[in-house]
Amino acid sequence: MGERVFNFSAGPSALPVEVMQSAADKMLDYEGAGMSVMEMSHRSKPFEKIIKDAEANLRVLLEIPDDYDVLFVQGGGTLVFAMVPLNLMSGSGKADFLITGQWAEKAYQEAAKLGDARAVASSKEQKFSFIPKVPASEYRSDADYVHITWNNTIYGTKFPEVPDTGGLTLVTDMSSSILSERIDVSKFGCIYAGAQKNIGPAGLSIIIVKKELVGRAKENIPTYLDFKTHADSGSLYNTPPAWCIYIAGEVFKLLLERGGIGAMESINKRKAAKLYDYIDGSKL
Repeated sequence: MGERVFNFSAGPSALPVEVMQSAADKMLDYEGAGMSVMEMSHRSKPFEKIIKDAEANLRVLLEIPDDYDVLFVQGGGTLVFAMVPLNLMSGSGKADFLITGQWAEKAYQEAAKLGDARAVASSKEQKFSFIPKVPASEYRSDADYVHITWNNTIYGTKFPEVPDTGGLTLVTDMSSSILSERIDVSKFGCIYAGAQKNIGPAGLSIIIVKKELVGRAKENIPTYLDFKTHADSGSLYNTPPAWCIYIAGEVFKLLLERGGIGAMESINKRKAAKLYDYIDGSKL
């Protein structure tokens, strides 16, 4: 094997060598099944255990309350840009957005095709160099939800705290920061993340959604795009991205072995401090 490179790509990003080596060792025969996870039925007992363990370990890592569903779906975060308004913009048909980066803008544009989406604030004219502070009074009181992108991959900005929405449902894209720091899941109605930046291989998205918000989808929604379809079937309505779920599950196990999200947050703060201290001490 050639020398591993230092991979700083935002996604697909570096995966733990231990996880990939273990998966390689089991590529042709997963734990006596006589086949790879890539080949086995998603209805089989071995895969049923894989997906249930993955969900259980993610619940432990993020301390996800029992009144939230965890959904494993295909399509990446980009598909969820459409799933969110199709499922949640179903009361007043309104949603308010904070535009803080490229992906926040794309989520807004997708919702605008499906309902009354409003950009409450944007930092685009300043090249997304800051997170706008918006008082709760600026949001429409009848909005079905407020959408934010927690961390902005390209521009390097992130929300320092959970914004006050005045009691409105808060939805967030956490693709580039999930599992890197502690979060209080209970402050969000829905958290979603494409896997390839922080969780596992591309092709999988994870949706963490409050149970009371499931089942509110618009009429005539495509079956696969309905949160309830996946909640009712344990994310096994159709053949899921089995290999991606398997690798994500192995990453969850490794993070638990390494001390959980608290330990990851401490490591990440030390790494960030080294970089920022160097920049602060330079001519930049």
